[in-house]
Parts: sequence; C-alpha cells; structure tokens
Amino acid sequence: MKTTLLILFALVIVATATAYAFGVRFQNPVKPISTSTMSFYDLKINGIDGNPLELSSFKGKYILCVNVASKCGYTPQYEDLEKLYEKYQDKLVIIGFPCNQFLGQEPGSAEEIVTFCQRNYGVTFPLTEKIDVKGRDQHPVYQWLTSKSINGVADGNVKWNFHKFLISPNGEWLKEFESDVKPFDESITSLLK
Repeated sequence: MKTTLLILFALVIVATATAYAFGVRFQNPVKPISTSTMSFYDLKINGIDGNPLELSSFKGKYILCVNVASKCGYTPQYEDLEKLYEKYQDKLVIIGFPCNQFLGQEPGSAEEIVTFCQRNYGVTFPLTEKIDVKGRDQHPVYQWLTSKSINGVADGNVKWNFHKFLISPNGEWLKEFESDVKPFDESITSLLK
C-alpha cells in the first residue's frame, strides 16, 4: 500500500512537472464576457500599436474580422484583403487579428508584423494586438464572434488562420467563412452590395 502511494505521488509530480515544462496551466476555462447578447461595438481591443482601437468608430460599415498570420499557406490572402478594403472602403472595414495559435505561424512582435504586412502586401487596414482566438485565453472579441449566447445569432468555430467573420453595419453577427474562402469570393462580396 505504501509503495503504491509513493508511486502514485511520484506520477503526480512527474505529470505536473511535465505540464509546467510545456506551458500547460491548470486554470478554469475563460468565462464568457456576458450571458446576454451585446453589440460588436461594445467590445474593447487594442490596435497593434497598443492604443485602443475603438470598434464603435466603425458603426455604419460592414466589418470583416480575420485572424491573420505571416507564415501560413493562406498568408497571400493579405493581398486580396487589402484590395477588398480599398474597393469597398466606403462601406467596409477589415480588421486583422494576428494570432499565433495555429502551428506558431505568427511568431513576430507587433513591429515585425506591421513591417511584414506593409512591405509584402501594402496593408493599410487596421491590425490589432496579437490575441488568442480560441481556448482558455480567448479574447472577448472572439468570444463574441464564436458564441451565440453572446452575439445572439450563431456559434462560430475558428479552425485555422484567415477564418473570416462578417459583422453588419449595425454591429450584428452576419456570417462566417472558412479560411479557404477568398476575400473576393461572391459569398462575401454579394453581402456588401
């Protein structure tokens, strides 16, 4: 009995040390930001420069939210996202949300991300601080985008980089698009006309 307890105790210590070494934290999952619906414009986030990005300043326009990464097979979508932004800027804002949760494909600092986006794709649309789009540290914006209990319309599921969510000019959840849906796909542009 004593030997069994010692073995069990040793296994717990090894498991805890291993989890700690790999960055696993034993915490409660993130609690939703609200249990009642709210407008997208009520959410808060910082821009990539660290200053608050006022989402309410985009009232009256569609907003295409895209979790972006610099080292992904979908990274060339930056080019068409910028062209879409330029073509529809009177009625559309694109917001890029850098995220490093998918195979570490966005490892850069804020400065490196901005430099990469501007140099390679001429990006002028807003980028936010680097965030988590899923999991226990999911940012409140993505809690809203992926939870019907908060956005009042539908649940979403971010599976990879360049997943897209379209928000109405009234701050309501409209539709989501998988990563392989290109920015100029009719399923997106038809909603902007």
